[in-house]
Amino acid sequence: MAECAVVFVLDKLTTLLDEKVNLIKDVKKEVEYVRDELERMAAFLRVADDADDSDPELKVWVKQIRDVAYETEDIIDEFILQLYYTNGSCPVGFCGFLDKLIFCVKNLKTHYEVSSEIHNIKSRMTDIAVRHRRYCYKFNVPNQGSCLLSGGSSSHDHRGNALLVEEGDLVGIHYPRGELVTWLVEGDSRLKVVSVVGMGGLGKTTLVKMVFDDAIVKKHFHNHAWITVSETFTVEELLKDTIQQLFDQMKLPIPQDLSSMNVNKLKATIKEFLRQRRYVIVFDDVWSIQAWEAIKYVLPYENQGSRVILTTRIMDVASTCTVETDGYVYKLSPLSDEESWTLFCHRAFQGKSCPTHLDEICKNILRRCGGLPLAIVAISGVLSTKKDTNIDEWKMLNYSLGSELEGNDQLESMRSILLLSFNYLPYYLKPCFMYLSCYPEDHLIEHNTLIRQWIAEGFVRQKEGSTLEEVAQGYLNELVNRSLIRPLKMNDDGSVKESCIHDLYREIILSKSRDQNFVTTTTEQNMTWPKRVRRLSVHGAFEKADIIKYGARLCSFLSFGVKDSQSVLSILQYLKICRMLKVLNLRGVFLERFPEAILELFHLKSLCLRNTWIKKLPGSIKNLQKLEMLDLKGTYITELPVGILKLQNLCHLLVYHQVPGSYMAYNYANGFKALKGIGNLKFLKKLSFIEAYPGSHILKEIAMLTELKRLSISMLRTEDCVVLCSSIDKLIKLSSLSLSTVEGDVLDIQYLSSPPPFLQRLYLTGCLAKFPLWIQSLRSLVKVYFRWSKLSDDPLEYLQDLPNLVHIEYSEAFIGEKLCFKAGKFQKLKLLGLDKLQGLKHVIIEEGATPFLEKLIIQRCNILESVPEGIERLTYLKVVEFFDMPEEFIVSLYPETCGCEYWRIAHIPQVYHTYWRNGCWEVHVLDGNQTNFKFGKPGAAIFRTQEQRNWL
Repeated sequence: MAECAVVFVLDKLTTLLDEKVNLIKDVKKEVEYVRDELERMAAFLRVADDADDSDPELKVWVKQIRDVAYETEDIIDEFILQLYYTNGSCPVGFCGFLDKLIFCVKNLKTHYEVSSEIHNIKSRMTDIAVRHRRYCYKFNVPNQGSCLLSGGSSSHDHRGNALLVEEGDLVGIHYPRGELVTWLVEGDSRLKVVSVVGMGGLGKTTLVKMVFDDAIVKKHFHNHAWITVSETFTVEELLKDTIQQLFDQMKLPIPQDLSSMNVNKLKATIKEFLRQRRYVIVFDDVWSIQAWEAIKYVLPYENQGSRVILTTRIMDVASTCTVETDGYVYKLSPLSDEESWTLFCHRAFQGKSCPTHLDEICKNILRRCGGLPLAIVAISGVLSTKKDTNIDEWKMLNYSLGSELEGNDQLESMRSILLLSFNYLPYYLKPCFMYLSCYPEDHLIEHNTLIRQWIAEGFVRQKEGSTLEEVAQGYLNELVNRSLIRPLKMNDDGSVKESCIHDLYREIILSKSRDQNFVTTTTEQNMTWPKRVRRLSVHGAFEKADIIKYGARLCSFLSFGVKDSQSVLSILQYLKICRMLKVLNLRGVFLERFPEAILELFHLKSLCLRNTWIKKLPGSIKNLQKLEMLDLKGTYITELPVGILKLQNLCHLLVYHQVPGSYMAYNYANGFKALKGIGNLKFLKKLSFIEAYPGSHILKEIAMLTELKRLSISMLRTEDCVVLCSSIDKLIKLSSLSLSTVEGDVLDIQYLSSPPPFLQRLYLTGCLAKFPLWIQSLRSLVKVYFRWSKLSDDPLEYLQDLPNLVHIEYSEAFIGEKLCFKAGKFQKLKLLGLDKLQGLKHVIIEEGATPFLEKLIIQRCNILESVPEGIERLTYLKVVEFFDMPEEFIVSLYPETCGCEYWRIAHIPQVYHTYWRNGCWEVHVLDGNQTNFKFGKPGAAIFRTQEQRNWL
């Protein structure tokens, strides 16, 4: 983390010098000195930053470097801010002369203030440099900065306990054990790799040890070896360990020259030994593809039926190691609630039942364990030493689990194992992961929002050939790949839309954030505020007046669940001193007017006012010259001031609110009237919703926004369509397009000659005279949604050959009697929605069509005679939902009423039929039990499926 702070400030110093800012000569020299000294320290910090927990003296040194980096960054930001305030054009004449003189004096004063502060930084840097050389000598840092985690061996000593667990102490292991044994002893005779992957603490090592020791496995293979790789492995020691085990098992003498063999000789020895043998070798705890590359060549690829098992926390490692041998990947899942409870009671109460008075407390503790066997065993072990009559002790652990992780020796093993995943992150991912400590417990993390915040903070570094958003998406993918965040909702293209972080990992990064002054949250009772707050996350309330003094260097302010008026007033007061703010998220805060204090935030890059009650933006929004993201979704703003056109760095402009109702209305989202001149915002990537209006030139100007990736336009008229198509032809980067006409007008988009080649999502609302044939050329299309299209020809004919189509929705889009999915077509379709197709009588799914369909939604198709013919063949179908369908249709599905259609849906795990009654949804589960669930309330924005609104 210290290295990351240094890298950020190095970038700023380099930019400051490269842009030839008019610095006094001595100031420039001192800035160059600070930059050069920080640069020399960066490589060493890559090692020292991970070792600081185990060396208190070194920890202090790393903290000093981090503080100096932060202070230098603040000085630069303050300097740029002062230049902004003092710079500008001056009037002519005598008054102009006076203004110019005042400007020069102010500018000179700013330079001398910077000079003084930079001089102080240089003096501190000189002292730190002396200690830097001392620590370089102490740690003997190699040129390449190889991993020297002093805590690593300790962690692996703890992790080795997994090899000693008795089978009787395990739960949830029977099924995965059986599947892994089958993969090992059955199948063809080629060498295969079996990867077991999952987050730290899931029990990968324990599971594989049970498989390794299984009697069937022992009997099947001639040779067996268990090699612990770890993140600190050396190739030589790993190969020597392998030779030692293989030779010992066969009771053969160890080669006499083993200790002097080089790597190539060691590899040759192992490979020769394994020839013509059926072997199983476990490589436990593989952290990188490079580690696998170092060992894979010792394995003979002979047809002896040999197997290799590896465990890893990283999905890329698991898949890469298996793909070459056509092997298997087993993704280990957390324990179920029932399995977790069984394991918890076995450890905490020695197999007895949980006392009734502790039931609620224990279940809450267990929820925070998130099905992680390591956590359940460790925490229940601590509780087993407490008297079950002392409820306060049990409550204390529940409320203070974070501090217990740091201070309780019995939980140190668990913390060390989980911490390995953090320590092994590359430096650029550590701040990104720690930033998640801003979010409250169990909060759904929206990836689009998170990416924008990372970019605004400066965590994302430009890569040649990639946009910052693409690089940031890669960062997110890495965290998912490393099992550090858990995907909860996916986009149609397979990317992650929303995720969450395990409670225990959250506790670890909260601890790191406090220790490194990275994020401060207001949820803690009687908390001690750090000397300098850099990021503030408000959870629920913000009432302490004394924290005003901590905001001068704040770079992020995020609020979650702030509702009361006193907290709102405190926030508005606090913002007045947050001059360095880069990220401001006031989502859901009760604001009726745009806070004037925001207009002074010159460095602000990301501003979210989503779901506030604001109705108008001030013209002085133009002051926010660095603003890149403006999120006004869910507000009541319908017009933007001319000043918005001055924001030349704006990339994301989201302004609309949704119309509530049980079903989506024709005009379900009210946008804003776009300004003449919006085409000058050259960096816009997301623009929604803009309302076309008669006589405007907005549709022509859209052609100028060549960076657009998402565009939503409403209130189109038939006469607009020629110009619209001409503009869209020029938007070659567009990936999402939504077009909506004024109700009753025709959406005539046949004129589109060169549709965006990378278009993935297409939403068309309005009458289509005929199907737009250019859609057939969209090879990247994953989702298509037709509303009020009134097509008479079966649109499936035109969509069936699109290779990547995953999601189709029709709402009043087809007036014919029959839809037919032809044999072998729609090979990737996963979700199908049919709504209010009032002429539809039959849906036919021919054999081999839609083989991977997972979810089917049918609603308000009042004359549909039966469930889709062929649905009985869809083995991947998990959910079928019927909304507001006729009673006779539903009756035909129930077995107890001798329903003639039940046999078609009997294999589907979840079947529901739902009605909108008395202002809420009434849900029935089709399992013969007539179970009702009611949710929603009158006036709430409730929609039949969340998928319909995901793209918004």
